Amino acid sequence: MPTTPATSVQLYSIRDAIAEDLDAAVAHLAEIGLRHVEPYAFHERTDDYRRAFAATGVTAPSGHAPVLASDTPEAILDAAAALGMATVIDPFVPAEHWQTAEQAAGLADRMNRLAALATEHGLELGYHNHAWELSTRIGGRHALELFVERLDPVVVLEIDTYWAAVGGADVPALLTALGDRVRLIHVKDGTLDGDVDAQQPAGSGEVDVAAILAAAPGAMRVIEFDAYGGDVFEGIAQSFAWLAENDRLAENDRLAENDR
Repeated sequence: MPTTPATSVQLYSIRDAIAEDLDAAVAHLAEIGLRHVEPYAFHERTDDYRRAFAATGVTAPSGHAPVLASDTPEAILDAAAALGMATVIDPFVPAEHWQTAEQAAGLADRMNRLAALATEHGLELGYHNHAWELSTRIGGRHALELFVERLDPVVVLEIDTYWAAVGGADVPALLTALGDRVRLIHVKDGTLDGDVDAQQPAGSGEVDVAAILAAAPGAMRVIEFDAYGGDVFEGIAQSFAWLAENDRLAENDRLAENDR
């Protein structure tokens, strides 16, 4: 029987609550039923995160930190190891650095060097996209494609499926093409015009989340909201519940297909 990937949540979604009371914010996610989280800038509050995780029993399989731009990447990797992470994700390289093949190659080369350093710390290194890595075309190809084909096999990807869709990609096809290199996906929904204020719980917007999940069956799902008009904890809970229901329906379809 196929194993359903774990579900996490990017803590940037609740950044205001974290700024007010990190421990209470993480505890609220645990009450919803989430057992995994993805912290951001964790190297700046490592002890605080470690305390909150120990108190609630949640774990952080992955985390976001600006490794590519850091002058001291070792400090980020040390913090990740201290928090028990498996994968460190660089979350953001501005659009102006994705305009030429040479720029994409330079970013890939730096990722490769940093990935070797991460391996020494017992970690994987990966990259998280926004829209411009897909919307920028170089020689008729997505800038992300040029980047990926130069990466060492040890470098993984966390595809933000919402931003990839906003960038004009056929996201299920992209995920299929990238295959097992996609270790995690950001699950979010909304309108495809990129208006973050219009983001909605998974299954409520214009993103074909069900098809995306089917195209990346082994990837950890990370719920995220860049912004949310209501109570973001309620939005996270709705996404979490929708994922569980989608998994149930998908499993029913699989069993029915096997019975034919």
